[in-house]
Amino acid sequence: MDAKSRKRIAKLIAPYRVDDGRRFRLDRHDPADTGGLGSESKDAAKLWLQETVHWLAEEQEKLFAQDHWAVLLVFQAMDAAGKDSTIKHVMSGINPQGCHVTSFKAPTSKELDHDYLWRSNAALPERGRIGIFNRSYYEEVLVVRVHPEILGRQKLPDELVTKRIWKERCEDIAAYERYLSRNGVAIRKFFLNVSREEQARRFLERIDDPAKNWKFAAQDVLEREHWDTYMSAFEDAIRATATPEAPWFVVPADNKWFTRTVVAAAIVDLMEGLGLEYPALAEPQQAELAAMRERLVAQPAPSPRKRK
Repeated sequence: MDAKSRKRIAKLIAPYRVDDGRRFRLDRHDPADTGGLGSESKDAAKLWLQETVHWLAEEQEKLFAQDHWAVLLVFQAMDAAGKDSTIKHVMSGINPQGCHVTSFKAPTSKELDHDYLWRSNAALPERGRIGIFNRSYYEEVLVVRVHPEILGRQKLPDELVTKRIWKERCEDIAAYERYLSRNGVAIRKFFLNVSREEQARRFLERIDDPAKNWKFAAQDVLEREHWDTYMSAFEDAIRATATPEAPWFVVPADNKWFTRTVVAAAIVDLMEGLGLEYPALAEPQQAELAAMRERLVAQPAPSPRKRK
């Protein structure tokens, strides 16, 4: 990628990247923001996304061949913010063998017998691969915080369930991500910031369009009653866990075309920063390749097969 393209990407994603959450305020981020790009830029953004998809596919091959880094992409959002479609569009050119998506649902009885990071740890990507968490361990300071009765199912000793539990969990998550980054896992986290009004419009579309009825769940509407509590929980989580090695991107999600543009740019920026290259072979290996090439060229062509 040339310097001009890197500069363009850096400028695009800068307003949405949070490296230090101490002064973070969610209400300063407009869900309808399009980075100064008008609706006339929508088609151009789609073309750029296609180019990005091809570029990511090339970088993924280098990631796999180099086998040093793993990439972890974490997606969090309210319902109908577009996590699934963003993952689908941005990662559409990736080789499935080198990428794995984990969608975390309510924990099973087996998972509840372990600490809350246990199931996430088991789903981490191997070196050379991309892992995507569609929801993640952050649910433990989001939905569990909004519905604290869920803590009762986690079998924690009573003396550990204090008023500091959410702060302590955020501290543990930040330490966990620091540990992962020190072990070659490159992390990027995305909060798709949809407005309450746009969420309602998308819910109504799911109800009114028979082809989208399957996407609708009554529980999603009930969760809207806790909107302000969720926004407070998201703000606290981002404020406590945004770091240079595991930054958050608070991505405007009212316009899906712009959401995908920002997410793709952030992933491009990450991969570019890893300095991925195909491994260079040592001299003995290069000599062996040359010898095998000579041997292949010297082999006689096979005789034509006679038809019976």
